[in-house]
Amino acid sequence: MSDAELAVRALRSLDLTDLTETCTDQAIDALCKKALDPRGPVAAVCVWPQFVKRAQENLKGSSVRIATVVNFPAGGEDVSRVTDDTQEALSDGANEIDLVLPYNAVRRADLGIAKEMVDAVRELVDGDRLLKVILETGELKDPKLIETASLIAIESDADFIKTSTGKTPVSATSEAAEIMLRAIKASGRPVGIKPSGGIRTVDDARIYLDLADRIMGPGWATPQTFRIGASSVYDALIAAIEGREGTTTTGAY
Repeated sequence: MSDAELAVRALRSLDLTDLTETCTDQAIDALCKKALDPRGPVAAVCVWPQFVKRAQENLKGSSVRIATVVNFPAGGEDVSRVTDDTQEALSDGANEIDLVLPYNAVRRADLGIAKEMVDAVRELVDGDRLLKVILETGELKDPKLIETASLIAIESDADFIKTSTGKTPVSATSEAAEIMLRAIKASGRPVGIKPSGGIRTVDDARIYLDLADRIMGPGWATPQTFRIGASSVYDALIAAIEGREGTTTTGAY
């Protein structure tokens, strides 16, 4: 697959993200304008909860979905607080909830609290709304823990499992994504994957699309089953589509 073809495929599966501490209304307006580029559009924008309404105003009438984050980035263990935050985000118009799994609970083998959290949020995220569970694989580190976290989310009916918040030293890796994809395949459930954090070039995007094609079969990875969480890969994808040499851009996610 040429860089241009791959870039089109990746762009349409992109969760165009701004989770910077300095995000403003103007930044959200610019993000949404990019999201609606005719060469896409992207699958979703992913923004802080306080910007969900602003994104909704910008994207009204489009196919671009609005994702937001809860229990982010720390992956705390207060279930009632997280369900309150989720309910508020959904009321504001979020279509997709990216929930950070209580990954420290997984590390200390307290799997009950992790499952309780996902189950409680899953109950709220209904209809055509999606639940993505962030495993924070760079902090879990151990392949067995990554597999365990994947299974908790899959068995609690997550729609996607996602590698990372993008806020830790290690974000998405192909090794973690492979473990996650194999867990999805073994489960037989219709669960998608979202590599996120540190994806900045067309070659980075290719790694994850190739991995999905190899493990799940060609054609499996569509916006319904595969997302890339990134802010900084957008310009490289557009450059590849236009036949320009892509430049690596910097971004906080």
